[in-house]
Amino acid sequence: MQTTEKTKKPIYFGWYVCAAAVFIGFVSVGARNSFGVFVIPMSEEFGWSRLTVSIAAALGVFTNGLIQPFVGQLFDRTGGRNVILVGLLVLGVSTILLSLTFHILFLVFMFGFVASMAQGGPALSNTAALMARWFKRRRATAISINSAALSLGGLIMVPFSMYMLQATSWRTAWIALGIIVLTSLPLAYFFIRERPSDLGLNPDGDPTPVPTTSEPNPVRREVKGPLEVENWRESFKSAPIWQMAGSYFVCGTTTFVLSVHFIPFAIEDRGISGTTAATIFGYMMGLNIIGALGAGLLSDKIGGTKNWLALVYFMRGCAYVCLLTIDSVAGLWIFATIAGFSWVATLPLTSSLTADVYGLKAMGTISGITFMFHQFGGFGSVLLAGLLFDITGSYVLPFSIVAALLFPAAISAFTIKERKYSIRYQTPVSTAAAGD
Repeated sequence: MQTTEKTKKPIYFGWYVCAAAVFIGFVSVGARNSFGVFVIPMSEEFGWSRLTVSIAAALGVFTNGLIQPFVGQLFDRTGGRNVILVGLLVLGVSTILLSLTFHILFLVFMFGFVASMAQGGPALSNTAALMARWFKRRRATAISINSAALSLGGLIMVPFSMYMLQATSWRTAWIALGIIVLTSLPLAYFFIRERPSDLGLNPDGDPTPVPTTSEPNPVRREVKGPLEVENWRESFKSAPIWQMAGSYFVCGTTTFVLSVHFIPFAIEDRGISGTTAATIFGYMMGLNIIGALGAGLLSDKIGGTKNWLALVYFMRGCAYVCLLTIDSVAGLWIFATIAGFSWVATLPLTSSLTADVYGLKAMGTISGITFMFHQFGGFGSVLLAGLLFDITGSYVLPFSIVAALLFPAAISAFTIKERKYSIRYQTPVSTAAAGD
């Protein structure tokens, strides 16, 4: 009995932090991804063109991207717990207030600015940086689990929003979403902690190394990557950050356009019902869970993060080809299946690779900047899709344009010199040598 008690280890607290981050991402990202559900009913009630309602959505993406580097700096300097709490509170209240929409300017202000700025607090780039602090050996796995929050939001909250809209009204649906966001506040308050050292722990829950008695003053040995930085500005003097940011820009163009316009595309271009469209979108988000978890596990077990990242972009490009060439409901399901495995997989791979190449000291800011590129891509594609739909009456042209960008993005990711710069492939050196 005593032996059993001695060998039994408690669950590492980092997994509780990870679980809390998943739920926070689930409600916050799920509320944002539900915007596409409201495009048609709000446009019909107020007589808005597709470009008009797209402006509100696109400004939201732009604002969120613009503020992310600043939120990332706050995260690096303060730890981020309060940033996440305040962001959730404002996001929940502003989502509820969207039920009072009476004019396009109100929607632009409340969704395009207030809610989108608040989204910067619990953003996945911040919670990914949090996972990078709590985990080292299992970093990509933990970040991928955290990234699954985006998938859960789409899987559950988008169909839920459609159900609420059809059962009640779009105003009631906004209120329900806001209340759900606010339920994450207690979980964030009790379980989000800054670093394992705050609780006397080490990353991954590993024990503290015991120095050997044969060396009275042992020299601590550590691994340091050649591009590890103290300040975020230093990272932009090297190629990998530009390669990742460029690919991430394309990632944003090809995902946000779907968040806003996929359901309208399925209803108007393919002629299916709103319920079926939301179900297909939810199915796609559900597969994202497998894709995100699989990407993290493969990266940790096999390595070659940049190769998996390139494969993800290539797969998504193939999915778009299927969407545009198979003019039927079957094409939607095929697209959802392929795209589902690749949608969220870019986040854990990009975040893990960023941490491996540039270290953790400026991780929040660097991730915020790369995420800004992601959001700027989404801003452009959402606006472009709305404009071209009003001109052509179809989403085929804008979807074709964003699809064509995915293959260069795959090449950009594949050409990252990971073995040269990633900490995973460096030989341990003494502390003194590392500082030279």
